Amino acid sequence: MLSTLKILWNSLKMALQELRVNKVRTFLSLLGITIGIFCIIAVFAATESLERNVRSEVESLGSNVIYIQKWPWGGGPDMPWWKYVNRPEPVYKELKPLQEKVKSAAASAFVFSAGGKKLEYGKDYMENIQLMAVTQEFEDVTTLDIISGRYFSATETNNGANVVILGGNIWQALFPSAEAALGQTIRFSGRNCKVIGALKFKGDGILGGINFDDSAIMPYMFARTIVDERRFADPYLMVKARDGVSVQQLKDDLTGTMRAIRRLRPTQEDNFSLNEITTIQSELNSLFGVLNAGGLMIGIFALLVGGFGIANIMFVTVKERTSIIGLKKAIGAKRNIILMEFLMESILLCILGGLLGLTVVYGMAVIATKVIHFDFFLSPGKIIFGLSISVFVGIVAGFIPAWSASKLDPVVAIRSN
Repeated sequence: MLSTLKILWNSLKMALQELRVNKVRTFLSLLGITIGIFCIIAVFAATESLERNVRSEVESLGSNVIYIQKWPWGGGPDMPWWKYVNRPEPVYKELKPLQEKVKSAAASAFVFSAGGKKLEYGKDYMENIQLMAVTQEFEDVTTLDIISGRYFSATETNNGANVVILGGNIWQALFPSAEAALGQTIRFSGRNCKVIGALKFKGDGILGGINFDDSAIMPYMFARTIVDERRFADPYLMVKARDGVSVQQLKDDLTGTMRAIRRLRPTQEDNFSLNEITTIQSELNSLFGVLNAGGLMIGIFALLVGGFGIANIMFVTVKERTSIIGLKKAIGAKRNIILMEFLMESILLCILGGLLGLTVVYGMAVIATKVIHFDFFLSPGKIIFGLSISVFVGIVAGFIPAWSASKLDPVVAIRSN
């Protein structure tokens, strides 16, 4: 047993020495495996990261929140737009009946948004800012990451106080810190507003949804004096389900209540849409499956090329070491030892290629997280998966050369030179 370990250890050292001596050959051998592991792990890690970010965004937007709007989501180019174009927009007066009659709802809010606004602070200004007008219950329906300051009080909301909460892009551009923005007076579309809160920077949402970073959030009663939501805005109602209430049950209750509010006859179609985040999420899940399959196919072809390269290099290595193999067998080395020696070298080559591929993926993950503000995850499971594929390719690619080396006749092998 000890002698076997010594032989294997010497074989490993010899393999490492060969890799150092034949740098160009080693590089070309590793390239195919590196590209293959990179393709597979990069796509799998990207889709896993997308899924994690989607789940996180769904939690923040509310997986149990229904958006009552004029237009349905995800219609595509074949959507019969003529059925929806004449629908009425949701209005503020529909909020109270919903709050009173829909018992399956935990909270309801009326919101409208209007883009292209100008915000000024001293001599500085920003354009294309989005105004978000919300009612008091908005913070109960969705998640607002206020890192400094506070939300509107009920008095401020009801009285239409000229107060505002700034998104991450806005306060970062105008003030040195979130704390420095508090209490300052800005001008929004020519109206003075006092800053009472600052939101955490979130980055662009994967699902679309609400872009808080470029938004100035105001009480509805004040915002309506700036923008007429019936003509220049996108109004909608947000309703969150109670704990233990399914989204479908909430949709059924909302359908009946909205039809009653709008006095629709039984024969008339709904003139509103009940949209939910999970609809988009299910579409993305199918997209993730296609991306995974595509990345797997690309990776398999790259690994096949890399595997053939490894096998070719191993045949060359066996040819170069034929006399050494003969000497080892002459002094008592068994066939399984010779077989293991070359398999170890093949596996080592593939593991090095796999590590290089994983290193490139990790570098991309760091860059993506810092530059484009996308949380890219390279989980331990994906690292183990990549290394496992490398070992498998090493075994498959190196087995035939190793088997042929183990079957060499020692006398013939010694005389090969």
